[in-house]
Amino acid sequence: MKQSYCGRLAPSPTGLLHLGHARTFWIAHERARAANGKLWLRDEDLDAQRARAEFSIAMKEDLRWLGITWDAELCQSDRLPLYREAMQRLLAAGFAYSCTCSRRDLAQSIAAPHDDDDEPIYKGKCRPSFSKPWTLNPGPSLFTNYRFRIPTSEPVTFTDANAGPQSFTPGIDFGDFLLWRKDDLPSYQLACTVDDAEMGITEVVRGRDLLKSTARQILLQRAFGLTTPNYYHCDLMRDDAGVRLAKRHDALSLRALRERGLTPEEVRAMF
Repeated sequence: MKQSYCGRLAPSPTGLLHLGHARTFWIAHERARAANGKLWLRDEDLDAQRARAEFSIAMKEDLRWLGITWDAELCQSDRLPLYREAMQRLLAAGFAYSCTCSRRDLAQSIAAPHDDDDEPIYKGKCRPSFSKPWTLNPGPSLFTNYRFRIPTSEPVTFTDANAGPQSFTPGIDFGDFLLWRKDDLPSYQLACTVDDAEMGITEVVRGRDLLKSTARQILLQRAFGLTTPNYYHCDLMRDDAGVRLAKRHDALSLRALRERGLTPEEVRAMF
């Protein structure tokens, strides 16, 4: 029996949504509605240092104003026990290991790693010479993060519905990536993989700068024995200087465009 379509919007409440977010979420919305499927809104609020309740409220208001609707919603901060259980499974099966470095990697691991600030390739200082079971430390640790032990035997390949055939080689395009931070929080890669599976997502629609993250998440899916969903990576919107739009582009936030008096139709015409 063919599984019915299920998609998701996955905004992070660390700033106001900009025009690039709006375009990606509009595409996700339209693809879900065209398939007569279900659409989730997942509030990716794990970054306690930057996530704000006012941004969460604003993003929902701005999405509704734009004409985007969803059928169910959840917050990642409510799902920490689920991520912890998944992390324990990876450790027990030898797919992950304890790591005591580095601060830069730690800071980047909780947010989606875009092309221009991707997690650096790990040099392998803490990588054991063979796989063995580990146990996740209870609560925050002063010293220990946990990394996924990548296989280096063959490339990870998939065909994206928008970007076409993709191939990424573990050990060359990315290294042993962070799964769990020493402040007792999961990385973006782990939380995203667990959520997409638990929510029954059949197609992930997101920005093209996350293609490499898809390769990482496919490895996690294989480790968990999960089915890989379909992927649609949208082309990125850029400013007049050719720079990818980010939350620092306040003038192109949905809130600013609304305050300038633009209508939803006028904003969608800018896509």
